Amino acid sequence: MFQFISGTFLFVIVIVVFFLMSAIKILNEYERGVIFRLGRALPQAKGPGLILLIPMIDKLTKVNLQLVTYDVPSQDIITRDNVTMKVNAVVYFRVIDPLKAIIEVRDYWNATQLLAQTTLRSVCGQVELDELLSAREKVNAQLAEILDKHTDPWGIKVTLVELRAIDLPIEMQRAMAKQAEAERERRGKVINAEGEFQAAAKMAEAAHVLAQEPMSLTLRYLQTLREIAAEKNSTTLFPIPIDLITPFIKMANRWEKLEALEEDKK
Repeated sequence: MFQFISGTFLFVIVIVVFFLMSAIKILNEYERGVIFRLGRALPQAKGPGLILLIPMIDKLTKVNLQLVTYDVPSQDIITRDNVTMKVNAVVYFRVIDPLKAIIEVRDYWNATQLLAQTTLRSVCGQVELDELLSAREKVNAQLAEILDKHTDPWGIKVTLVELRAIDLPIEMQRAMAKQAEAERERRGKVINAEGEFQAAAKMAEAAHVLAQEPMSLTLRYLQTLREIAAEKNSTTLFPIPIDLITPFIKMANRWEKLEALEEDKK
């Protein structure tokens, strides 16, 4: 009799321990529990902390609410201007409604991944190469908006999408390098032409000033000689005043006039 009572007591203890192990669950701060009672989900997710379940009746499904970083693999893209490339991106999302994430979609993690890949190919295929390279923020915002719109019924919030790398073919890289080189050469020629134009304008102003004071030209000659002498070179320049050769110029003009008159008389 004593052995029977001891065995029964031990059996009850085992049942109680099993019940407690099955009924008591502890969820972390970043976890929520969706409880199905006889196949029906309770109105609200439970947690965090201690949760009591009814063994054999309740079924607990844990949902992680932490921000998830998904690295989208490189996708083959054909842009609107028919350029083939590879593009990869990073998607940041999190579960904001555990009930929808469990009930509305079978595997929210896999579904979000596939949707991100498809959306990346679709959006990048609708823009041109120049826009994809220069307006990444616009493309990122468009990707995030589309993903968030489609994942909202699943209880998932897409917070950010960033294009990581754009791999262009070698031929396209060479063409872009040639374009950049030609653009820089054009800018260099324009800057050089503007410099020549400004220098010519300044020289014209200097000539106008020198024409008003003839002696200033001689002073300019002397200043140039001083600069040359300061550099210690063997070249020496001797300026000849214009006044010394003015009489010879006048005599040459007179001879030309006399020759012209003699030809007219003949």
